[in-house]
Amino acid sequence: QVHPVESGGGLVQAGGSLRLSCVASGRTFSSMGWFRQAPGKEREFVAAISWSGGSTRYADSVKSRFTISRDNAKNTLYLQMNSLKAEDTAVYYCAADSRNFGGAYYRVHDYDYWGQGTQVTVSS
Repeated sequence: QVHPVESGGGLVQAGGSLRLSCVASGRTFSSMGWFRQAPGKEREFVAAISWSGGSTRYADSVKSRFTISRDNAKNTLYLQMNSLKAEDTAVYYCAADSRNFGGAYYRVHDYDYWGQGTQVTVSS
């Protein structure tokens, strides 16, 4: 398996929490990230993390609420989402970069491997 596989999505009330996971094995990935896409909108950046975990980047809309982390021994990326809002409702995609080295990238075209997505629905 090379393509990332997400899990952990679901339905939650506003103010609640969810933890997304993404398993991406088969090769070494440098930057890994989460993106989301709501109906009728473009895919947007949520968070990214470098291979070492020493560098992270967040969209302004999720700063202080979401936390990205990774466990390279388990080939797994995480996104802890707290204080969820209705506007966080979207399909969340895991992305992995195998071409570059270092950094935490925020652009869609920086990533060459994508998961199928997991739905997150926040009820208000």
